[in-house]
Amino acid sequence: MSKSEQPSEPVGETPPDPSAAPPAVSGPPPSRAVDGPAADLRGMTPVSPVGRLAATVDRLSREVRAAQAEAEGRALIELAKGILVARLGCGPAEAARQLAELAEQSQVTPLEFAVDVINQAARDRMSEVTDAFLAATAAVQSVDAEDASADGDAAVESAAVRLRAAESGALAADDTQAVADALLEQALRPLGAAAVAIWAAGSDGSLTLAGSAGFSAAEAARWRYVPPDVATVARSGLAERAGQWFTSLARTSLPSVGRHQYPDGGRVAVPAGTGGRIHGVLEIAWPVPLEPQPPQVVRQVEALAELCAHTLESHTPAPGAGQEPRIMPDAVELMDLADGLYDPALVLVPHLDADGHLADFRIQHVNKRFLDPAGRPRAVVGGALLLEAYPMAAGDSELFRSVERVYATGEPFRARRMNLTALVDQVPLSAVADISVSRHGNAVLLIWRIEDETARLASLLQHAQRLGRIGGFEENLLTGEITWNGQLFDLYGRPQTSVPVPMEELAAHAHPDDAVAIGRFLRTLLHHRRPASAAFRLQRPDGVTRHVRVVAEPVLDTDDRLLVVRGAYQDISAQHWTEVALAATRDQLAHTEQQAIERNRLTLQLQHAIMPPTQSPLKVPDLQVAVRYRPAETEQLVGGDWYDAVMLPNGLVLLCVGDVAGHGIEAATSMVVLRNALRGLAVTGAGPGQLLSWLNIVAHHLTGGVTATAVCGLYDPSQRTLRWARAGHLPPVLVRGAAAKPLPLVRGMLLGAVAEAAYEEDEVQLAGEDTLLMYTDGLIERRDRSVEESLAQLLSTARRAPITLDQHLDRLLTYSRSDTDDDTCLVGIRVG
Repeated sequence: MSKSEQPSEPVGETPPDPSAAPPAVSGPPPSRAVDGPAADLRGMTPVSPVGRLAATVDRLSREVRAAQAEAEGRALIELAKGILVARLGCGPAEAARQLAELAEQSQVTPLEFAVDVINQAARDRMSEVTDAFLAATAAVQSVDAEDASADGDAAVESAAVRLRAAESGALAADDTQAVADALLEQALRPLGAAAVAIWAAGSDGSLTLAGSAGFSAAEAARWRYVPPDVATVARSGLAERAGQWFTSLARTSLPSVGRHQYPDGGRVAVPAGTGGRIHGVLEIAWPVPLEPQPPQVVRQVEALAELCAHTLESHTPAPGAGQEPRIMPDAVELMDLADGLYDPALVLVPHLDADGHLADFRIQHVNKRFLDPAGRPRAVVGGALLLEAYPMAAGDSELFRSVERVYATGEPFRARRMNLTALVDQVPLSAVADISVSRHGNAVLLIWRIEDETARLASLLQHAQRLGRIGGFEENLLTGEITWNGQLFDLYGRPQTSVPVPMEELAAHAHPDDAVAIGRFLRTLLHHRRPASAAFRLQRPDGVTRHVRVVAEPVLDTDDRLLVVRGAYQDISAQHWTEVALAATRDQLAHTEQQAIERNRLTLQLQHAIMPPTQSPLKVPDLQVAVRYRPAETEQLVGGDWYDAVMLPNGLVLLCVGDVAGHGIEAATSMVVLRNALRGLAVTGAGPGQLLSWLNIVAHHLTGGVTATAVCGLYDPSQRTLRWARAGHLPPVLVRGAAAKPLPLVRGMLLGAVAEAAYEEDEVQLAGEDTLLMYTDGLIERRDRSVEESLAQLLSTARRAPITLDQHLDRLLTYSRSDTDDDTCLVGIRVG
């Protein structure tokens, strides 16, 4: 450009308006080169050589930055002039003049106006990000518009210039390395970033470092190539369209370039793609932990990644270590490859919408072995869009998403037993297939192997044989050829390389005691030519014996001659030992049941011998005595309840009831001991307290440590008095007139608990028509209520006394609310 075509105001010079200052990344304006440390150094007396050298270095550094800012500004102005030339149809000089006049009319600098012209002309993603970033920045700066309007304008201009400078620098770069340098210096350093890496994604899933800035040369050389399937920060960026934003690299377990340089810094990995295809990854490193970024910065980074994608489209990565450069086949070559496959295959090419975004895939080619799940011919499917031919591919099967991801990343996809659904006349038709998707150049190869019924049934049969431990065989009797499956070799304990055993030699591999059964099986099968089966013990070479069942059938030819024998062996060892264990358990249960029945029978006989259900009445003047005994409803619960009513030699009447803890023969025998002991002790003429004290010694020492409760009373017919004591038992109940109440409680510990115990006595004076009741807890005990409630129910029943004592006791047994199936003893006396 000639000097006459330059704007009237030099771009690199500092205008008086602060808003026209060059971006912050370009350093201070050149007009202030005399200020700062150099000026201070000139004031030093005397000026030392070191001071002069420092001033010179500082001045030259600021001049270089100013020159860079001037060059960037000139590049943007030249770009705006080119836009005006295209739109106005004028020459470069007229465009420069128009730019200067329009900038003057707008009261902005030519650099600001050039940025506005570029933003209005560009309709790409970078412009959208710039507009959003400028709007957000202006909104933030407008909080105090009167005090900070100049600073806000400067920030807006700085953001716009930085983005456009980065764009122009990237577009003008010769290679990806130059793009990385431009992105770091022009756009990322103002954001606080320290380094940037541009990765190119290979079709095999590998990553190649196409360009980097801010990392050491040794570190970049170490990370020149990343093999497939190696988890890194850059590879994690391929998983999400929005990229991965890591607060600190130290908090992740992912390796990455520059990990030792910036161990605690933040990392960002954003996929770089266009038109639905990902060409690589833009990775940015910060020296410190990364705070959450505003949406404007996120969109700016995404726009820079898309800018890298345009550069990576023409990038040819160098081959990795030990690799040879490969030339990917185009769609035509891929069609030839698909026709050579034995499985149905589709060749897909991307179909973009008007905005250049991936919308669908065109079915470019259908190979000769193609099988449509809906039975449609190849001509109907070929040439159609994938979602038109198979709209259900975007449904639950996620087939379309898998194809889209393979095209974007280049990583192949494999899946077994995926549902393929075709919609024909609004009716979904499904099939199960194994899927393989791979990218080749700009095309995608989709292979599906539809599972046929024969293969499915064969797989089902194999699993059934495995679960049932069944081995199949077939023996040709004419040729001697024998075929075994793998299960049968395992059953015999022989390697699959060994020779199968013929049917005629079966007895040699069985237990000698099973020779008769095997001989009968072979005669039926080979001689009579009928299906046969047999069970025998198979003796394996490793010394293990297995219980086996063999089933076989003859196959006859057209002349009714025996041709083939086929059948199956089944390992029934587990079943055999289970049957043996069950038989032994049944025998043991039968024996135990018989023992229990015998014990219960003996217990009942003993109990009935001591306490018969009916007893002859006791003849005492002016006294009625009646007893009742109700055994347990369940014979297995025969208890130790007992009672006694007997006339003593001294003329007193012994009345007692007791209950031994537990059930069965032990409780019954203990009951007999205590009952007979109390009878014998009562002859001594001792009182009831002393009798229970002696009976406690018997229970503790002579019965194996049993425990029991009891009530003992001595009735004097001449005085109509009853002396009584209790050992942990419920007190007797006195029915007088229309009232019934228990006798006052006296102290007394249950029998057998301690070696020695004393028992308190009490005496009650009875009157005519009084009834006294002694009973065991089987009469009132319930699971769902307390003893007090059960006793209140007993007293309520006892008040309504019938005419005779026997009827009274029968009524009490009839209306008993007990539900524990325990024995019940009841003794009653009525004074005449």
